[in-house]
Amino acid sequence: MVKAKSWVMTKHFDGFPKKSDFGLKVEELPEPKDGEVLLEAVFLSVDPYMRPFSKIYMKEGDVMIGGQVAKVIQSKNPAFPVGSHVVSDSGWRTHTLSDGTGLIPVLPEWPKDVSLSLALGAIGMPGLTAVYGIEEVLGLQKGETLLVNAAAGAVGSVVGQIAKIKGCKVVGSAGSDAKVAYLKELGFDEVFNYKTVGSLEEALRKASPEGYDCFFENVGGPSSDVVLQQMKNFGRIAVCGSISTYNDSQPQTGPYPYFTMIIKELKMEGFLQSRWEHKHHETLKRLLAWVKEGKLQCREHVTKGFDNMPAAFMGMLQGENTGKAVVAV
Repeated sequence: MVKAKSWVMTKHFDGFPKKSDFGLKVEELPEPKDGEVLLEAVFLSVDPYMRPFSKIYMKEGDVMIGGQVAKVIQSKNPAFPVGSHVVSDSGWRTHTLSDGTGLIPVLPEWPKDVSLSLALGAIGMPGLTAVYGIEEVLGLQKGETLLVNAAAGAVGSVVGQIAKIKGCKVVGSAGSDAKVAYLKELGFDEVFNYKTVGSLEEALRKASPEGYDCFFENVGGPSSDVVLQQMKNFGRIAVCGSISTYNDSQPQTGPYPYFTMIIKELKMEGFLQSRWEHKHHETLKRLLAWVKEGKLQCREHVTKGFDNMPAAFMGMLQGENTGKAVVAV
């Protein structure tokens, strides 16, 4: 018998999450039956989507949703031998009994000197999101100018680097001078701290006086309207996130950018990476190759200890992380 810890959402979040919204549970798991495996979490993910998705997909008392990299410690399923590693949507649990459904083996060619935590970041869901937003939604072309906000986050930092690989001009916005410096290290052409610029409109115009072909939107809220004013005609917007609104007690209204979209003939499309699940394996291999070639740099914000999951989650929502936020068990 294995003692398994899990974090549950004791009540739906009202505004910004509080420590009291989470509860730690301990249970004993039985031995695996035929076809089952016992997983032990190695790294767990905290992501912005967990905040709005908890309201849509969770009931009070449910284990918090989320991905993890886990080691198979017992197996009665030949597809998942003991000692192998998988990516799993098991949520905030230290141990999970699984029949194998939905488990994704870590790529067999994964180098020993690359942390498995990247399977939750640049070589995982955020990396997939970046690739599909750029290629499938925006159709970004060599020589175009791309704007990405929350650019030092798990998705944004990968978006900018892939755009540079594709030969584009990349402008990024972030929320601290340290993050701005990091993005310049990554090769972004222009970067600014949106918290300290006097005018977002002026900062955008200075970074790219000719305007923007594409916009990778991670933030939402009133700033989006400012960006749309500076899109080129026939510009494209990929709507990936809206983190500025996730903790609002009351839904925001506006801005209403429809006239701007009509006049400039803009295309705006929301998306989830799961739409292209049939491409995941090959896309992950491309991301891993870019990492191995040194074309894709990966920074992580690592919190140690399963007991610190809620703190890591709330810190991520406040922008404490540069790159991907993960918890090491």
